[in-house]
Amino acid sequence: MPTITASQVKVPVDVMPESRELYIENYLAATQNTGRLMLFACDQKVEHLNGDFYGAGIDPADNDPEHLFQIGSQGTIGVLAAQRGLIAQYAGDYPAINYLVKMNSKTNLIETEQDDPYSPQLYSLESVLALREAGVNIVGIGYTLYLGSEYEATMLAEAGELITEAHANGLLVVLWIYPRGKAVTDEKDADLIAGAAGVALCLGADFVKVNPPKATDVASSGELLLRAAKASGRTGLVCAGGSTVDAEKFLTQLYEQIHVGGAAGNATGRNIHQRSLAEAVRLTQAISAITLGDYDVQEALDVFEGRENFTI
Repeated sequence: MPTITASQVKVPVDVMPESRELYIENYLAATQNTGRLMLFACDQKVEHLNGDFYGAGIDPADNDPEHLFQIGSQGTIGVLAAQRGLIAQYAGDYPAINYLVKMNSKTNLIETEQDDPYSPQLYSLESVLALREAGVNIVGIGYTLYLGSEYEATMLAEAGELITEAHANGLLVVLWIYPRGKAVTDEKDADLIAGAAGVALCLGADFVKVNPPKATDVASSGELLLRAAKASGRTGLVCAGGSTVDAEKFLTQLYEQIHVGGAAGNATGRNIHQRSLAEAVRLTQAISAITLGDYDVQEALDVFEGRENFTI
């Protein structure tokens, strides 16, 4: 398993000297001392309302929000990402989880055809720091930015200010960046995704979550992703997990993203939490086996199917 030490963490210079050790501590905790991020995305209750938590093909356990925290507690993850209020309601019962507070969100009720997307900031960084002071294990914050939206300038400004404040207080920042809006004709274009990765770097994010690019006749999605991984520089690039698919297909895609596309981890939500608790926990272990342990697909499948164990 690849490991890094505190001296190997690249600390941005906008991290204040008094917060430097805390930033390193949070970075190592979030990446399980590997430099790679296994982000369990649990922000969809606002983003997709209840459609991701109840219905055909979704385990009934997923309709209970505590299911997310049970997975985060029993599974193998780096951070659990969710809105401040959701974390505040459950973190007291699950204090060992590393939390990342999602600072903005919007629902999916307003389609792009009606209006370009804008995800408003929901609360101040001070309210997040207050939660940390109350004992919640918060290691970072997240923010979604829609490049190409007519509201792009507002989101860029909000993200930039949040990154400055978060780093000053020793917190990591993960940006979700999706090109989207009436000006965007192909959200999965490899050059556009590479451009989004570069924007995250220029804003100062520690990690950026993007959608994997669409494969072409001459290159796979993983091969095209390498362009974005290079463009992101010292900002670690991770891919969104997308809708639930067969475990072998998902793990194969993940392996290619990391070992062909240069990704620095993954950000997975529905593929994990729409399953039963036992199956979801095993999938977090299989995902982490690839992300953190450099297992191959077959070895990760053995973990998922219970034939092999993976622990940090």
